[in-house]
Amino acid sequence: MRPTAKFSISFGLVTIPVAAYNATDSSASVSFVRIHTADGGRVRNQPVCSAEGVEISPDEIGRGYRPGDGDTVVPLSDEDLDALPLPTAKTLTILAFVAGGDIDPLQMGKGYYLGIDSPAAAKPYVLLREAMERHQRVGLGKIALHGRETLAMIRPMEGALVMQVLLWPHQIRPMDGVLPERQVEVHANEVEAAETLMDSFGALSEDDVHDHYREALEEIVAAKLAHREPHFEAGEEPPAGGVMDLMAALQDSVRAARKSRGEDEAGEPARSTARSGRGTAKSTAKKGTAKTSTAKKAAAKKTAAGEATAKKSAAKKSAAKKSAAKTTAAAKKTSGRGGRRAG
Repeated sequence: MRPTAKFSISFGLVTIPVAAYNATDSSASVSFVRIHTADGGRVRNQPVCSAEGVEISPDEIGRGYRPGDGDTVVPLSDEDLDALPLPTAKTLTILAFVAGGDIDPLQMGKGYYLGIDSPAAAKPYVLLREAMERHQRVGLGKIALHGRETLAMIRPMEGALVMQVLLWPHQIRPMDGVLPERQVEVHANEVEAAETLMDSFGALSEDDVHDHYREALEEIVAAKLAHREPHFEAGEEPPAGGVMDLMAALQDSVRAARKSRGEDEAGEPARSTARSGRGTAKSTAKKGTAKTSTAKKAAAKKTAAGEATAKKSAAKKSAAKKSAAKTTAAAKKTSGRGGRRAG
């Protein structure tokens, strides 16, 4: 890149020679040319002198300043502008360091990357950058660019210093006629629903910051050159009609945002039916296995108890038989003794 301007940053008694490079590319945006609709011819802006009514060449065009609202114009040459007693003509003097949030975004204009303009500027350049990063402040100053003095903000960004041109406070228009004429009241539950909707949006994706309008325009141009119909991918149609129920619209928006990210209504990742079915089948199989195991254990306990009872019953029967045999033997002995005595 080629620098568009060179100047110095004055940071107290420290001077940092820098070169400014355009940070934005306006040529990448969509632009149109004016044509004559009857034949397609280009319509150009021709510099014409209002006094003579003739076209003039660019080298005959100079600068003029019109004081007040009159028709008087005072010519100003480059020598006149160079003679202005402006300390900001070649130097950006930092006047204050403030929090970045204190700068009104409406004031922010064109941005420039600032690079060092000499090897000796490297150390003070890095010093200023790191000091602003640690202090979490941005520098405010004045600089004359392209023949005009303007406010400027310097801030660190990704290891470099960036300058943002700022509008003067008087260039910000008042908000007369912008605010609603009557006071509008919103309920706490509506604010909470709006906050829930904001949280459901998530982070920006690469597709969100893509210039789809430029691509669509180029497709239309290509289709016209090829004498064909333009081809566009089908997209979702925006809702039509007015919104009557604000709460219902907020809730529907939250559900739609979560659905687009594959989440359920509670904001949790949605699971597929197949996975759920496999999980249920596994759970059922585990429960069935557990029940079978429990039944087997119960049956084993019953079998063991039955065997123990049978052994005890058999032992009792054996003892009873032995007792009966002893009784019978004793009776026979007694009967034999009696018979011998009688004889």
